[in-house]
Amino acid sequence: MKRIRSGGIFEEKVGYCRAVVADGWVHVAGTVAPGTDISTDIVDQCRAALAVIEDALSKAGASFADAVRVNYVVPNPAEFEACWPLLAETFGANPPAAMMISCALVDPKYKIEIELTAYRAALKVD
Repeated sequence: MKRIRSGGIFEEKVGYCRAVVADGWVHVAGTVAPGTDISTDIVDQCRAALAVIEDALSKAGASFADAVRVNYVVPNPAEFEACWPLLAETFGANPPAAMMISCALVDPKYKIEIELTAYRAALKVD
């Protein structure tokens, strides 16, 4: 098993890591836009969260093409549609199964949190 850390502010406070790789699976924790000075625009936050996820996938030896499941959590579901073009572009010809949940996030400044699971049978963990 391999644990991947991104240095996010909640990882140490809450006690988790950005991703865990096990038996070909890459489990990426719920991810929000990083930093303390973040945009209030949901698409900007979505793009920033996807960049953190992409980095974790890369460190695991995977990519968005390996995604099998993605969960989106948004406080205001009416804002989610603005993210659709970015998400369609990100996953392209390899869209994962997906679900969107509407609920409050840990801090009201966050507009979206993304959790993703990927699979690559060839992944070997040292």
